[in-house]
Amino acid sequence: MRIGAHLLRNALFVAPMAGVTDRPFRILARRYGAGLAVSEMVSSRPELRGSRKSLLRLDHAGEPGPVSVQIAGAEPAMMADFARSNVERGAQIIDINMGCPAKKVCNLYAGSALLENEALVARILEAVVAAVQVPVTLKIRTGPSPERRNALRVARIAEASGVQLLAIHGRTRACGFAGRAEYDSIAEVKGGVRIPVIANGDIDTPAEARAVLERTGADGLMIGRAAFGRPWIFREIEHFLATGAVLAPPAPAEIEAVVREHLEGLYALHGEEQGLRVARKHLGWYARRLPGGEVFRQCVVRLEAVAQQRAAVNDYFGRLAA
Repeated sequence: MRIGAHLLRNALFVAPMAGVTDRPFRILARRYGAGLAVSEMVSSRPELRGSRKSLLRLDHAGEPGPVSVQIAGAEPAMMADFARSNVERGAQIIDINMGCPAKKVCNLYAGSALLENEALVARILEAVVAAVQVPVTLKIRTGPSPERRNALRVARIAEASGVQLLAIHGRTRACGFAGRAEYDSIAEVKGGVRIPVIANGDIDTPAEARAVLERTGADGLMIGRAAFGRPWIFREIEHFLATGAVLAPPAPAEIEAVVREHLEGLYALHGEEQGLRVARKHLGWYARRLPGGEVFRQCVVRLEAVAQQRAAVNDYFGRLAA
């Protein structure tokens, strides 16, 4: 898979997910086989750009390239200016969010709310593409609602605007994350544009990954929630697509090493107080497929100190090893 001058290891992408895909998560996902990990969405609004949350989301220190930064907003000039500033900070790919269904985003007419206004979509994409010399990519949903799917029209606008790659989540804005993703709309888009199309939504096993590729004809896959507590899913999918063989799950010792690295990365990025809180959900996700995982999760969500969190991890994996 190539995006502009960047040749990726494969066409497996980490979906940008606010509050989850921060730098420590992206580093682990890339090591385990993801070809690209897009940053968490950052608002283009000037009053939010300098917030601590935004600055942390834009922290790519030590991260393997290419660095892809996702921006969100509804004002073309503002989006263009923010794209330029991110490139000046080191972004090598600019990704535009027109897929987030969250109310707090859509209420600002950003994210998937933009799919209601195809003329505005065109103005934003044209402004951002013109503003930067790096590749611009786009993430969308299939439309505002099941009755008004317009992914193909939006995809053609994106292609005409100079967007170099399109990722599509197989749900509409109105669907949120309910029900199952549908892939016929993605197949329609793939057949209607020449730029690469990446399929996203409910891809949680290597077999499902192959099935979605076959059904849609997509050029690659974007994995979201299935990677929670499971960064090695990219390794599993990459291996299965190449060989048809299913890899054995990682041993507890490997999982323990990943958990420890992830925790230390969270503490370093967010600071111990915030890092401890962010780590709680990740620890629950890592343990949910392991023996006694729910009891461990109930324990760690109550802990109020980093030393206690580290000790709980030591105890839990020590018991698994025994």
